[in-house]
Amino acid sequence: MANALYDSGRDGFLKGEFNWSSDTFKVILLSSGYSVNLSSHTTTANIGSTVAISNAISTLVPGSGVADATDLTISGVAGTTVTQFVIFHDSSKKLIAYINDSSNLPFTPSGGNVTLQWDNGANKIFKL
Repeated sequence: MANALYDSGRDGFLKGEFNWSSDTFKVILLSSGYSVNLSSHTTTANIGSTVAISNAISTLVPGSGVADATDLTISGVAGTTVTQFVIFHDSSKKLIAYINDSSNLPFTPSGGNVTLQWDNGANKIFKL
């Protein structure tokens, strides 16, 4: 499956539950053990195979329905090979975006820092 938005993420933005420029969003790094379901997976409770969880994504920039931010560094990542990751809304734990097609993926963590470099193309991290 290509990068996509979860139904819970789309609904949250349409209902005004999320604000990309002021809310806290984080990333869950996942192994190949996670099988995405964009309609029935709604919160972080639906996700297993977690390798690491990031601190908050910073410098969130919305524009023309496109979400962008500063590249994200996650400290001390160890464990199995990371093949995909999920962006989620921190306070509600609702799933926003699924990403498995990225120049960052896959990678095998070695206990050091990992930097996720967001796409600089037209759709940046994701587009609503």
